[in-house]
Amino acid sequence: MQRKNVLGMVKHYLNYLTDVMSHQWNDPALTDFGENHEYTFAELATEMVKLHVLFEQLGIKRGDKIALAGRNCANWAAAYLAITSYEGVVVSILQDFTADDIAHLLDHSDSDLLFVGPYVWKELQNKALPKRLKAALSLEDWRPLYTAKDAPMPSKEEWEAAFKAKYPRPLMPEDIHFAADPDAVSLINYTSGSTGSPKGVMLNGRSISNNIEIGMKILPVDPGQRIVSMLPLAHMFGQVCELLYPLCCGTHIYFLTKSPTPSILLKALKEVQPYLVVTVPLVIEKIYKKNLDPTLSKWIIRMFWHTPIIGAILKSRVKSGLRSAFGGRLRYFICGGAAMNPIVEKCLMDIHFPLSIGYGMTECGPLIGGNPPKYFKARSGGVPVMNMDVKIDNPNEAGIGEILVKGENVMLGYYKNPEATKAVFTEDGWMRTGDLGRLDKKKNIYIKGRCKTMFLGASGQNIYPEEIEDKLNNQEAVGESLIVEREGKLVALVFPDETLTKRMTLDEIQQLMKENLQKLNSLIPSYSKVSDIEVQEQPFEKTPKKSIKRFLYK
Repeated sequence: MQRKNVLGMVKHYLNYLTDVMSHQWNDPALTDFGENHEYTFAELATEMVKLHVLFEQLGIKRGDKIALAGRNCANWAAAYLAITSYEGVVVSILQDFTADDIAHLLDHSDSDLLFVGPYVWKELQNKALPKRLKAALSLEDWRPLYTAKDAPMPSKEEWEAAFKAKYPRPLMPEDIHFAADPDAVSLINYTSGSTGSPKGVMLNGRSISNNIEIGMKILPVDPGQRIVSMLPLAHMFGQVCELLYPLCCGTHIYFLTKSPTPSILLKALKEVQPYLVVTVPLVIEKIYKKNLDPTLSKWIIRMFWHTPIIGAILKSRVKSGLRSAFGGRLRYFICGGAAMNPIVEKCLMDIHFPLSIGYGMTECGPLIGGNPPKYFKARSGGVPVMNMDVKIDNPNEAGIGEILVKGENVMLGYYKNPEATKAVFTEDGWMRTGDLGRLDKKKNIYIKGRCKTMFLGASGQNIYPEEIEDKLNNQEAVGESLIVEREGKLVALVFPDETLTKRMTLDEIQQLMKENLQKLNSLIPSYSKVSDIEVQEQPFEKTPKKSIKRFLYK
């Protein structure tokens, strides 16, 4: 779905990046935390140009799709920027998808090239890769892991020689002029690994650039500041807020290249001392429960918490301790993806912690609502961000209805999925978010529920229960199933196939379901694993369309 620019000029983020590189040429830009791998802005620019030469040798053209599937690292960022500045199309695929799903998405996206991490390649190398794919390159050092028979893959020496022939002297700031057509598709981001009709969100450079300018406006930052990138870069939240926006501001980004365990994360925060932490509410909720709740729940603390003098001292100490846990230099603490526990949110606001909770979705790259911390309103998702409009469709007496959006951030549509694209847009061009909410007089957005059924994983991954249910329903003796979330864990409710279980005891059925659970978890990404299966004695209640009434089950 094509949209005209009716909301003013947006500077392309590659122009911002070019400006930053020219002013901070020798400053550090990207570092793999705890590893001996770092790019200065000069080295990053050079690596991007070197990859451009490789793309030319491989016959990659403007508009061709190049996939990225791997854990966060400096080379993931370098490859991403090389693709977009070459005016290729990035296909970002979450590295936690199963190998079968990744192979399917490579085919669906028409990817010509793949940059892949070792964790992903370990399983993917045993799968049949699409015929269109010319090569798979390692995110560790760009070496070819797979080459199609007819692909012109140069040797490392040939690649180096071609680069030196084109650029005989070291690159200088004046040699760098990264740019791209802002209206062309820049990114296809898959919201799931579904093997049915996957939704590849198409975003142009204008959408991504507007998101970055929003970050600059809401969270201004001085060049040379540092952050820790912990959210998956394949998700728009991490991609924009922990890579593109900070890098275009001259920030030094540290990547957690391994699973961000609490010990690794705390070590990184202590050493890096970030100005900004971007995360999902579950992270701060865990810290609150472990470190703050035991103290704040004491009766004497509760008694003096709201008193003028002692209360102020207590709050100051709590805030200082919490800031220290995040490195000591924190200016912004941004959460998104889900609602925060109201008790935790109130505590953070009581101590004047620099909290802001935004509202967004992949289809808006991702920002819809947000506010600087000093203007954040409790329980809200902020006000509509720059160049975005929000309205409530068919509000009820309480002002609650489906949230509709329009503006620069909105996607062009779903790749090769015109039916889904048509379904998500109204006739007059508004996009349906699938969320229920209301607006107050100052346009703050309050989310009241989801039309959709998506769950949010601990690190911000989108979890679609229907996909899990489809795989579970194929297991032995499973009649119907429903995935619910309990205290951060996924539980499967199963009504057995009575034609197969009528002669089995309940114990035998439960044992069979335990075996099904193991099989199920081997088929799905680690972040969406199911913790338990509960056998239902009665069939699920249905709507007239014979779909399960999900709202009845928790």
